[in-house]
Amino acid sequence: MLKHLNIFKWIGWLWAPIEKNGAFFVFMYVLGWICSVVELPLNVAKPEPYELWPVELFFDLYIVCILLMVFPRKLRIGVKALLYILLYGIAVIDMFCYVRFESTLTPTMLMLVGETNSREAGEFFTSYLSMDSVYSPVGYILVLMMAHILWTILRRLFRPRKNDKGRHRILLPMLNPAVGKVVGATIKCLLGIAVAWFAYESWLECQVNKEAIHTLMTRQTIGEVEHQLTQKPKAELYLPVYRLVFSVYANSLASQQLETLVVVKDEVTVDSCSYRVPNIVLIIGESYNKYHSQLYGYDMPTTPRQLALQQEGSLVAFSDVVAPWNLTSYVFKNVLSLHAVGDKGEWCDYPLFPEVFRKAGYHVSFITNQFLPEANEAVYDFSGGFFLNNPELSKAQFDTRNEKLYQYDEGVLEEYDRLKQENTEHNLVILHLMGSHTMYKERYPQQARKHLLAPMYKRPDLKYKQKLIVADYDNSLLYNDSIVAAVTERFKDKDAIVIYMPDHAEEIYNGSPYMYGRMHSAKVDYRLAREEFEIPFWIWGSPLYRENHPYGWQAIQAAKDRPLMTDRLAHLLLYLGGIYTKHYREDLNVISPQYDEKRPRILKGVTDYNELIK
Repeated sequence: MLKHLNIFKWIGWLWAPIEKNGAFFVFMYVLGWICSVVELPLNVAKPEPYELWPVELFFDLYIVCILLMVFPRKLRIGVKALLYILLYGIAVIDMFCYVRFESTLTPTMLMLVGETNSREAGEFFTSYLSMDSVYSPVGYILVLMMAHILWTILRRLFRPRKNDKGRHRILLPMLNPAVGKVVGATIKCLLGIAVAWFAYESWLECQVNKEAIHTLMTRQTIGEVEHQLTQKPKAELYLPVYRLVFSVYANSLASQQLETLVVVKDEVTVDSCSYRVPNIVLIIGESYNKYHSQLYGYDMPTTPRQLALQQEGSLVAFSDVVAPWNLTSYVFKNVLSLHAVGDKGEWCDYPLFPEVFRKAGYHVSFITNQFLPEANEAVYDFSGGFFLNNPELSKAQFDTRNEKLYQYDEGVLEEYDRLKQENTEHNLVILHLMGSHTMYKERYPQQARKHLLAPMYKRPDLKYKQKLIVADYDNSLLYNDSIVAAVTERFKDKDAIVIYMPDHAEEIYNGSPYMYGRMHSAKVDYRLAREEFEIPFWIWGSPLYRENHPYGWQAIQAAKDRPLMTDRLAHLLLYLGGIYTKHYREDLNVISPQYDEKRPRILKGVTDYNELIK
């Protein structure tokens, strides 16, 4: 009997972590339940909680309870008190952000906190902390905290002063002490078996997510973190504490590259500048499939204004251009940096071309409809914008910036019109549009701009719902056409060049597999490259530019069929600006006679586009 009793006791220890930390387990489970069920994913059609949260939360708390058993009882009480403060505090902050800003904790939110001074913090608390917050879902957590405190007080007031043997006698009055021990050990043994089985099953269920979280939290750069989040399975950071840890980690990775960029900016040198083209405009679009543009043979009227400019001879469309990545943030880093894919080092080891232009005496404006820090900003935008929004680097790159985002891209034009009074004799203007970023129907004013309708598409291979999506996409391109044409109109009386390029392309039901968006496949074959990396690219020259620079315009026209990847764009811009600097490379300037047409065009850092079988 004693032998079996010892076995029962050993198995019963599997139950001990929960038994010894019962209040911690129960109240933290309820806290996790509140956060998991109330804080649903935003910006999705049918928001639902993470489906495995019940079992994964059990597993997580059981592991924490096991770790708590390592501490002696008195020290364990202090450790649990510290955990209560942290977990309740983080949950309240996370829920408050969700209620007030429609966002859980994000890297951008943490970055904004780091840039907030004491006065701004005081104004924040005065503005947002009110009884309204108590009556919101934040109140659920506050009620749980009050219940926990009340339970702790009552438990201490009415705690029985009897030892374990006394409790056995109260629970089992009809049994003698020996039998009571056996029954108690048996009950604990059964509970231990049940807990062990459930913990094991929980691990089998949540193992994939745990591995995904580990992979995410061991990436070496913020770009790798972003890319990891495009892979499946995607890490589900379903608890506030996980989101906080991730936000801290993402900011630490970004800060490493920021430190490098800050050092590099001080090394920018300009020998001289002839201001070859006084006004240079770079329009960066979003998610543009070139095969939905009339400039490249599309049979629907998506770009009538651009087509008219081409026909009059002021717009040159390049035929063989690819993006280095199908992620906006990666493209921005490669386009703005004077680093080209295949060079030594990373993008952040080289100057950013707006810094060089400012150093040369150009007035640099940056108006973006995407990369402004907002509390609910996704990690993708954080990754693409952190080096643009850092105060020191922003000051080094730009003289003029916008301070808000707009529902539609015409807001970018209105903002430029408001800020252009700050322009000087020599200007570099960078306009970053929302373009055709999903959801497509939200990228253009529905009432006034819905010209293309699903019944117009004679494609029996598509279902009606798919035709609706294609129509919305094409309408967004037609709206984009009006925006870029309006930009050229603003510079028609100046000596100016306008360059248009989207960040990357987009799948839009152009054959099997029938899908829209991007696949983010690790393997890049030609089909994927055609749909997600080949992009439209054109240069428009004003009448005055074409008159003043006939040889430059001829060089642009002669280069239209040269192979190009947009990681080399910065060197074309430096040439157009007449900027003489050690950072400029003739072999990367697509309109130079010394341009290297055979240089590999490496997509996603892996596949040479030039070697793909078309």
